[in-house]
Amino acid sequence: MNVQENLVNTLREKNLKIATAESCTGGLLSEMITDVSGASSVFECGVCSYSNEIKISVLGVKKETIDKYTEVSTQTAEEMAEGVRKISNADIAVSTTGVAGPTGGTEENPVGTVCIGFATRSGVFSEKKNFNLDGFNDRGEIRRRSAEYCLKKAAEFAESL
Repeated sequence: MNVQENLVNTLREKNLKIATAESCTGGLLSEMITDVSGASSVFECGVCSYSNEIKISVLGVKKETIDKYTEVSTQTAEEMAEGVRKISNADIAVSTTGVAGPTGGTEENPVGTVCIGFATRSGVFSEKKNFNLDGFNDRGEIRRRSAEYCLKKAAEFAESL
């Protein structure tokens, strides 16, 4: 069983719903979830919020948060996750914002940096990770690794609810 099947099965068993807010993964996380037959029973919505304007106007990320911490920050990821959770009323929301590359990295946020937010009814959590494990700046691989990690962590959150 792959990670997305595990997540969908866990959500179904627990009678939970999930929503996503994606920037750097560009809808891949939502696609991977909806690739699973029966995902419609657990997947509420996915917002592809590539621009800061959409993060602000649709997801409710504060402009001040982006101005102070940038869009590649755990603070932005948390606000994205909480925003999509509120829009969808999902039990679990996952967000991604980062630098998929191969360009755009900075010293603080090199290529492969992804900030991931998780929101549940009991709180908001975030992590900052680098998925450019091999240093090749492979955009597709960074996006795939990010999405798979999110699916695995979302299943762990679902198990704990």
